[in-house]
Amino acid sequence: MAEEEEDLLASTEKVVRTQLIFLNLLDTYSSKNIGKYLSNCIVGASLEEIAEEEEEDVESKSAGADGSTTRPKEGAFQIVGTLSDPESKPPEFALETYVNLSREELLLHLLECDVIIYNITEDIPQVDEAMWAVSALSEETSHFEKRKIFILLSTMLTWARSKPLDPDDPEIPFTEEDYRRRKPHPNFLDHINAEKLVLKTGKNNKKFSTYVVASGLIYGGEEGILHLFFKMAWLGEVPTLPVFGNGANIVPAIHVLDLAGVLQNIADHVPKVHYLLAVDEASHTQEDILKCISRNVGPGKVQKFAKENAFLSKELSQGQLDHLLVNLRMEALFVKENFNIRWVAQAGFVESIAIILKEYKQSRGLLPIKICILGPPAVGKSSVAEEVCKHYKLHHIKIKDVITDAIARLELLVTPKEEPEAEGEEDNDDDEEEENLEDIQELLDAVKESMEQNGGRLDDQYVIRFMKEKLKSMPCKNQGYILDGFPKTYDQAKDLFNQEEEEEEEESRGKIPPFDKLTIPEFVFALDAPDDFLKDRVMNLPEATVVGTHYVQDRFLRSLSNYRDINTEDETVYNYFDELEIHPHHIDVGKFEHPENKLAIGQIIKNVGKPRNYGLTDEEKAEEERKAAEERLAKEAAEEAEREHREAVETAEKIARWEEWNKRLEEVKREERELLEAQSVPLRNYLMTNVMPTLMRGLNECCKVRPDDPVDFLAEYLFRNNPEME
Repeated sequence: MAEEEEDLLASTEKVVRTQLIFLNLLDTYSSKNIGKYLSNCIVGASLEEIAEEEEEDVESKSAGADGSTTRPKEGAFQIVGTLSDPESKPPEFALETYVNLSREELLLHLLECDVIIYNITEDIPQVDEAMWAVSALSEETSHFEKRKIFILLSTMLTWARSKPLDPDDPEIPFTEEDYRRRKPHPNFLDHINAEKLVLKTGKNNKKFSTYVVASGLIYGGEEGILHLFFKMAWLGEVPTLPVFGNGANIVPAIHVLDLAGVLQNIADHVPKVHYLLAVDEASHTQEDILKCISRNVGPGKVQKFAKENAFLSKELSQGQLDHLLVNLRMEALFVKENFNIRWVAQAGFVESIAIILKEYKQSRGLLPIKICILGPPAVGKSSVAEEVCKHYKLHHIKIKDVITDAIARLELLVTPKEEPEAEGEEDNDDDEEEENLEDIQELLDAVKESMEQNGGRLDDQYVIRFMKEKLKSMPCKNQGYILDGFPKTYDQAKDLFNQEEEEEEEESRGKIPPFDKLTIPEFVFALDAPDDFLKDRVMNLPEATVVGTHYVQDRFLRSLSNYRDINTEDETVYNYFDELEIHPHHIDVGKFEHPENKLAIGQIIKNVGKPRNYGLTDEEKAEEERKAAEERLAKEAAEEAEREHREAVETAEKIARWEEWNKRLEEVKREERELLEAQSVPLRNYLMTNVMPTLMRGLNECCKVRPDDPVDFLAEYLFRNNPEME
């Protein structure tokens, strides 16, 4: 009986502690991540001290920003809210979502909730709706069964034009206590009006507590405003990332999950302070943030441009630019001293870039695809690699190109530099990137000497060195690569992928040799074919393609023989990958008998799976649609022309057959007429000689007599006067 009562009390407590949270625009960047975070937060959890083991759970919390789905915990906040796009897929963490509601219908849903969060950081039209919502709810407070909490999630831009607290010391940060001195950016006057209304509405109202949270620039997960710069850096299509102005403006910021933690604490604590700042502890400048992105994701450099150039960007909205160009020092003093937050990036963007970068890649599905394609000469490795690279947007790594590029880079480094003339001021970080010119010159001389001594070939030690540098380059780390025909031997593979910093990894991996996880391929494909097939393929190549390559008869046969000899040894390159449990996929190209290896390419794509990078841009999609439309129209026009041609041919054949038939019919008729005429000549002669004279006399006699029956009279006359009877 006692156990039953305890269970009943426990279940009752769970029901009481479950709270319903309304959050608008659940399909937008910040609201989606906040909603997912809150849906996994137990009601009242932030009131308890954070245990050490819970602090280690930061990475799993940050995983809430990726694309994975998590089942809401029992006793956690229940999330409902609106969607910005009626066609958006409702998030799985949401209990209910609403689209195209009238104000009356929306108010009914708001009244059902314990906590109402209105996020006005991303969608300006939501400011009016938030002001209406807080006013409408305040009119219904007499009907509230228990206290409701209204949180307006606003932006730091309502502080953008605030004067320094001390003109002589501009480094003194603003805190929550200074909110009455805030001056908004001209483009955010509506936001500050909404803040004032919210604070005024909840003043001295025990049943309706209202709060304003002024958030810094929100980052983390799939990224919001900073996504453009992450994407530019990740794609590697620009040599530098742009910094607008001198880049020295301080941009208050906060990780989206830390912002969600602030909202969780407000819902749990119901603090007496009603205006709060939500920023991390860093004071990073715009240049600090963008330089950090460039170094960890992209080319490693930034370039300063005039602020006016920022407004020419099509990808950045006016509001986003305002956030990037703001210059504020802020400290969330109350949050730091009174809230229990399981911080993801308390120290700021730069210090937490490893976690942020991991979230970004996971959320966007931007994981590198690393492939190695091996096989005998002339099996089609390069052509296959080229097509697979196009499909997955990977980097095609060929030994010859890597060596050529590396030598060119070394020569460029030892060549005296001239001052570049650029549109903007480029930050090269010369102090950090400066290399020892003597070492570079020594390496360059050694490389050239090695090639001279080996007839243009380079020693493996230098090839391995250059290949390692290529595999560790930012483009290969971001998108991935396809190694074309290298490494060829077990030793080359071991040297190329060995673990440079061995930190007791052998014990943890057991029998698996140490290897570099950053550069090791994920897929290894072994293309093969019989020697006769390969010889036939080379013999059928155009002479222009063969000249100057290893496909010349003697060189090709020597290369083929060398490849077969290497792969009959005890330790081959395939054995190396087998030891690492990266088992090669063997594809017999000879079975497919396709000159362009289309079937082999299809098999590789099937094994690798879907691309893990950005899809087409809007411009590329429009171009693809245009090409598809042109191809469809061209196909329809060709089919129509073919149909018309076929009908014209059929019509012409019908006409020709009709004319031929008519011609033959006329010929038959003519022959029949000639035959009848020829056959009728004796009869006519007989009639003219024997019948016609008697008939004429009979007719004359009939005319004279005029009998009652002329026919009978004429018959009798002819019978009587028949010449033969006479």
